[in-house]
Order: sequence, then C-alpha cells, then structure tokens
Amino acid sequence: MATVLSRALKLPGKKSPDLGEYDPLTQADSDESEDDLVLDLQQKNGGVKNGKSPLGEAPEPDSDAEVAGAAKPHISEGPTEGYPSEPLGGLEQKTTSAIVSYVRTSVFLLTLVISMVLVLVCAFLIPCPPRDLHSTWSRHLGPQGGGDLSPLQLADVNGDGLRDVLLSFVTSRNGSAVGVSRPPAVLVCLSGMNGSTLWSSPLPEEARDITCLDLMPGSMAGTICIVTGMHKMFSAFNATSGKAIWTLNPNYLSNGTLAAPGVVLPDVDEDGVRDLVVLAVGESQPDVCFLLVSGRTGSPVGRPVKYNIVGEGNLIGPQVYITANGAVYILFGFGNIQAVALRDIFVQAQNRDSSPPSLQIEEPEWEKRRSINLSELIDIYSDGVELLQMVKAPDSNCSNLLITTGQALVLLRGQNLTPHWTLSLQGLHSQPTPGYFTDDQTLDFLLQIQDGVGMKKMMVVDGDSGSVIWNYTAPCHLKRTPTTSAVTSDQKSVFLFWAEGLPAAPSNSDVILGTEPPSLHHLYLLHPAFPSILLDLANATGTVTAAEVGINDLWKDAFYVTRTTGPSSKGHPAPLVVSKLSLRWALMEGQMVQLKETTPKIGRGELRRFLSRIKFVDSPLQHEENSSH
Repeated sequence: MATVLSRALKLPGKKSPDLGEYDPLTQADSDESEDDLVLDLQQKNGGVKNGKSPLGEAPEPDSDAEVAGAAKPHISEGPTEGYPSEPLGGLEQKTTSAIVSYVRTSVFLLTLVISMVLVLVCAFLIPCPPRDLHSTWSRHLGPQGGGDLSPLQLADVNGDGLRDVLLSFVTSRNGSAVGVSRPPAVLVCLSGMNGSTLWSSPLPEEARDITCLDLMPGSMAGTICIVTGMHKMFSAFNATSGKAIWTLNPNYLSNGTLAAPGVVLPDVDEDGVRDLVVLAVGESQPDVCFLLVSGRTGSPVGRPVKYNIVGEGNLIGPQVYITANGAVYILFGFGNIQAVALRDIFVQAQNRDSSPPSLQIEEPEWEKRRSINLSELIDIYSDGVELLQMVKAPDSNCSNLLITTGQALVLLRGQNLTPHWTLSLQGLHSQPTPGYFTDDQTLDFLLQIQDGVGMKKMMVVDGDSGSVIWNYTAPCHLKRTPTTSAVTSDQKSVFLFWAEGLPAAPSNSDVILGTEPPSLHHLYLLHPAFPSILLDLANATGTVTAAEVGINDLWKDAFYVTRTTGPSSKGHPAPLVVSKLSLRWALMEGQMVQLKETTPKIGRGELRRFLSRIKFVDSPLQHEENSSH
C-alpha cells in the first residue's frame, strides 16, 4: 500500500528505486509532459504557488506506468504543506450552489403564494356578473279581479344587467270601504332573475299602459316608468324603488278622460328633461284635447289644446313622428290618420306666437297636405284605419308608416307619405310583428289572420315588396294571441306565435286539426333558415294576454315573458301567472314540427348544431316595438 501511494505522489521523470534503471528517452518524454502539465495548471488555477504545481491534479503517467497500465486514482491522506486542498474548494462551490438554489426556490414559492392570495382576493372581493341561472320560472300572482287590459313592460330596475318585469292588474279584493266603486289596482315589479317581487305600489285605478324609459338621456337619473290609467291617472314612478315621483292633477283634464297612453316628446320647456303629451276625450267623441306635461314635475306646460275632429272607428295614436329634417308631428285620429305639428300645439298651449327653435322646423311634403282652409290638421290617411305603427326605414333616419285597415295592409313612405306597397287581405285584427326574414336588411312582418272557425293563418310579408313569402294555417280558437320576434347576431329574426298542438309529421290533408284540447296552447318558433320547420318551445293553459321578449346582453340570450290568465272556475276569479322562458335553453329542448317534406331531409342533429350557435343581440327594433305598444 505504501508503494502504490508513493508512486501516486511521485512526479514524472524522477528516479525512484522502485522503477529500476534510468531511461533518457522516458526522461525526455516526461519533461515534455511535465511542461504541458504546468501550463495547464497555470491556466486552470491562475498561476503557480511557491514555484510548485497545486496538489490534487491527476499526474501525467510516466512510461513505466504506461507499460504497466494506468493506475487507479487515490485520495491522499492529508494535504501537503503549502498547497491548497481540493476538497476545501469543492465544498465552497457546493455551498454557494446550495445557497443560490435555495434563494431561487424561495423566490418561486413566494411568488406562487402571492399569486394565489391575489386570485383569492379577486374571487371574493370583486363581484362576478350575475348569471341567469334560473332560465325558466313561473310566478302565480293569485286571482285578479277582472280588468280588460294586460300591460307588461321589461326594464332593468336594479342594475344587475337583467331586465325585470313590470305589470299592473286589478286585485280581487274589492274592499268593503264605503264609496269604493272599483277594486284597487297594483303596480308590481318582478325580478328578471327568479321572479321574486322587487316592489309593488298601489294604483287608484286600472292601468292602461306602462312605459319605462330615461327622460334624461345620458344622465344618471335612472329609469322612470310612466303609468297611464283608464280614466284620469297619469303618474311617473321611480323604477328602482317603486316610489311615485309625480302625478298629474286630474283637474287639468277637465271633463275629459285619458283615451290613450301618454307619449314622450322632445324637451319643449327647455329644462333638460323630455316632456310628454296626453290625449283626453270629452263626452262627445269629436272633442279631443292635447295636454303637454312636464317630464320633470308632472305639471302642465300651458293650457289644454282642443281640436274638433271628424271620424268614426278606433282611436289611432297619439304617436310622435320625427321627419328626416327634424320636424315633429303628432299622429292621431278616429278610423283615420291626421297629424298636427307639435309647434302648433305648443304655441296654443303657451298662448304666444313664438316657439323653441327645435319646434320651428317644417317638413314641406307634409305641409302640402294641410286642409284647404289651412287648418292645423294634416290629412295622412282616411280609409278605415284600425292600427298604426312606425317601422324603421332602411338606410334612413326616419320611419315609414305601416297602416292596418279592414281590407289591406299599407306601407306609406314617411318622407313623402306616398304608398310603397299595398297587400289586400281581410281578418287582420292584431298588430303585425316586424323582424328580419329575408337577407335584404329590410324589416318584414309576421301576420296572424283569422281563417275560419278555430283556424288561424300565419304569414310573413316581405317588407320591400309586400308579397307573402311564408304562410301556414294552424288551429287556434283564440281570436288574438301575442306575436313577437327576437334579433340574432347574424341580423336575422326568430318569430314566435301561439297556436294549438300540431302533429310532429307533415299531414297530407290541407286542414290541420288540433291534437289536444283547445285550452292548451303551444309556443312555436319560426327561423328563416328552416322555413319548413317549427319548434315547439312550451305550452300553457288558459289565455296568453301579453308577451314580451328581452335580451340578456351578457350571455347573448333572449328570454320570453308571458302574462297568462288561467282558466277560471265557477264563482272564482281567474288566476294571473307570469312566466319567463330562456330561448337558447328552449331551442335545445324544443320539439321539432315538420311542416312539409324537404329534400334533402333535415335531421335533428343538423338542426340542433345550428340552433346551438344562435346568439341573440339587442336591437333598436325591440325598443321600437315597445314604444309602439
């Protein structure tokens, strides 16, 4: 062992008694190897200490070692005096590496912990947007005590991004107090999320209409609900709290009675808040009067303005029409349509000759139609008018006039009041529903026409040409049922209507008989991409008296709200039910009704894939429909 150790420590080229005779050639080779080794060590260790090479490097094998074979490396028992030890340097390097690794690991773990804490803080402190988890709900409001109208309005009153439901009804508690001639009514707001009651306010009489809007656009004043009663009530309510903001003093209506819902006007008294106008009818029908009402205080803006009109039939309007030039007219009539400039009403109400600059604008094509005696009334249409609604004109900032008469459906150009098209038909008693059925971005119309006893014909009319582009006859014993539409992200509309049960497969007969009792009605959806298919989304017993479609902007969904009067038993008032249905959910769960065979045949899987990609968007069309009700 001592011999091996001494050979491992011995420098090459030196003579040792154990190595035998001295060999000059081996000595020369050893000298060269030694020089190379010294240079190597100087480069690696930065120089030579005490003129000697640092100990611990592997020696260059001498010639004898090469002949005998390479010797195995051995560790010396202790350091030689004056030379640094290799184990000490390695320990320092290992210690430094361990510290760096420890620091890196600590920094990584610290960063991870901070990130997790931030995520948890955000999750608990930042409120998430409310998700409409209750896609379908139904709320029984108990028995209602009669009432002829069914006002229904959608508006976001609590700021959660979901439109809530506002309605009014006559309660069944007719009261025992002396002098109570009519049962009291109530204005109720239901949460759009789950149907719970957000607030309710008593009303002195049955409500004719509820309109929710912002009277100060762009401000933080919030939504206001204007409620028009059947007789003299005209009030504004805070949509968030349900508190009354103001109520028009009924004495200002004189002996008249409110004949129609109040209409929103531009700001005529220049106080920064839009104003309103109401139409009151006296005991004799030709006597009508307009009353301008301040949107801020509910006080009259001047005195009532009376007109004596001639006409027979349904009351039309009043509706506000603003021309492309900015002229403002009020449309109204009895079985006909007449117009009066808002400027003329304002001048008479204020009893002065001047008016605000915004009211001084005139529309030449309209002014040409003034009566021969240059009266303030302008004749628009006089041929048995039953319904009037404003329809957005394509590529224009004004609207056209869609007029329903007993014999035809007429579209008048709003700019010059000339007919665009006329469709002859009879039996149309409900307002057409606008929507996009074709690809020309012109509003089309869904109609429902009475077609014999217990039958109803549904048809879609092209808004550009007035031709019928889709029709289907379905069983329905109800004379009127609400129809609605909703706009999708690809600028198409889905149309919704009610009818009795239809067979799932097409029938060879031209007469489609109901498959269920007449008391059960189904909600059907028509999509322009599949005109040969209807989707059966839901069913209801009783009578659906009102329906509205709202849009959930966050989840690109639409929801369908109905007001239904259930079947009444003898001696008991009919119950009132309000229901909400998510359309995207209903599309996936609905039953397919094949109206006719197609080639190639449309499969259920293909239809479901298409329906799953539908997204609903908010559209000015929805607001126009609400404002025309």
